[in-house]
Amino acid sequence: MKLITAVSTWSLAAGAGTVLSGTCKDEYAQLGAKLSSTAAIYCPGTAEFQAGSARWSVLSSPRVNVVIVPGTEGDVFETVQFANEKGLPFLAYSGAHGSITTLGRMDHGVEISLSQLSSVTIAPDGRTAEIGGGTLSKTVTDALWAAGKQTVTGTCECVSYLGPALGGGHGWLQGHYGLVADQIISYNVVLANGTLRTVTDKDDLFWGLKGAGHNFGIVTSVVSKIYGSSQKGWAIETLVFSGEKVEVIYAAANEHLTKNGTQPVDVINWSYWYNDPSTDPNGPVIAFYIIQEGVTSVDQIYTQPFRDIGPLSVQPASGTYQDLAGWTGISNSSTPCQKAGTANPRFPIYLREYNATAQKEAYELFANATRGDSAFNNSLFMFEGYSLQGVRAIASRETAFAYRGDNLLVAPLITYAPAGKTLDKEAAQIGNRLREILRKGSGKKEMHVYVNYAYGDETLENWYGSGKWRLERLAALKNRYDPQGRFSFYGPIA
Repeated sequence: MKLITAVSTWSLAAGAGTVLSGTCKDEYAQLGAKLSSTAAIYCPGTAEFQAGSARWSVLSSPRVNVVIVPGTEGDVFETVQFANEKGLPFLAYSGAHGSITTLGRMDHGVEISLSQLSSVTIAPDGRTAEIGGGTLSKTVTDALWAAGKQTVTGTCECVSYLGPALGGGHGWLQGHYGLVADQIISYNVVLANGTLRTVTDKDDLFWGLKGAGHNFGIVTSVVSKIYGSSQKGWAIETLVFSGEKVEVIYAAANEHLTKNGTQPVDVINWSYWYNDPSTDPNGPVIAFYIIQEGVTSVDQIYTQPFRDIGPLSVQPASGTYQDLAGWTGISNSSTPCQKAGTANPRFPIYLREYNATAQKEAYELFANATRGDSAFNNSLFMFEGYSLQGVRAIASRETAFAYRGDNLLVAPLITYAPAGKTLDKEAAQIGNRLREILRKGSGKKEMHVYVNYAYGDETLENWYGSGKWRLERLAALKNRYDPQGRFSFYGPIA
């Protein structure tokens, strides 16, 4: 790794007008004198602090005393050094959509909001782009699309680009290119000791950042591979079913789509379970999405088996890559992108294929727990079936992300208005029971968990893989780069 040689420039810019909002302790004014003119410091009692510290899920969310908004990468390492000197915990925020309950271990300290580090700069050769640490996924997608380029990002528009990448990062284009993390060729990282370094594939930390990156530093920018876009069209067919069809739907998904991990590279299947009394008052509906690239309508070879099951409705649509998030209900304007003060724990598990019997058992539990006037009636069950060719082209040993052999990512999302620990416990029981039904149905003893969706009660083996060598390698990296556990709030290794 190399130390970035711009310290003198940042020092010269420090103290040239950092914004301080609210009543701050003098020590924060002292920090402000070291920050760039574009940085900001927000303290409690201000609208800026309230907005800056808000999270998508309020269950076991971190509590902070101050929000620092760096204007430069140098401001990040100045802030980390300040927090270290004062003995204060610190936590980076980008999209603030991580809902893992281990975040609640932070009961005071410094938030480092990366919102101003938002940029996409395409290299002259058009093969890479430098992306700022606080850039949101939609910003990346739109900037590249305008230049006739594309790369893998998270699917939800309002999440950060780098947040998912630190845990691997699934995306629409992963069948072509691999995970979000697989695209990154260098990271600028502020380490626990406050130094800013560039990490490449020549460094041991490169492996750890690709799947367990939350444990090692604050990524202020990356250089990512990008690809030419042929501006192909995309199409979707949305089929809505009543719950009584659950077994036959997922048996058909195994046979006609996922095909034990051989789903065509240009095809994606998703589905949601959710309550929609206007469509079916008897229980959650099943919205099944079949998405295809390079066409104006989804090929009947994929859609007809599901039409034959007898959906309540069928809605085809066509457009571009930029329409995918809107079609699947995860655009910036969609409900999942709003910070509405709700608790939103998820209980993810990777599967090789659907077990139709287990799907029915899980559906019945989900329906009984969420229908009617239940406190959980806005909950959602998510089933994500991406193409995998690009993901599997990289050997599992090459990254800290361990689960390249799994075909499906599923997770109940139990949404509710906070009302005390009893309701929190009930939500956790429901989510874990649903997940356990699917684990048992898989026939696997181990439970593979996507750390970016994790609830927080899982084991290290669940998050990062059961191989002894994996955990030993992660522990060695942690001991080298963060021996005091400064990065210990998100899926912590130690």
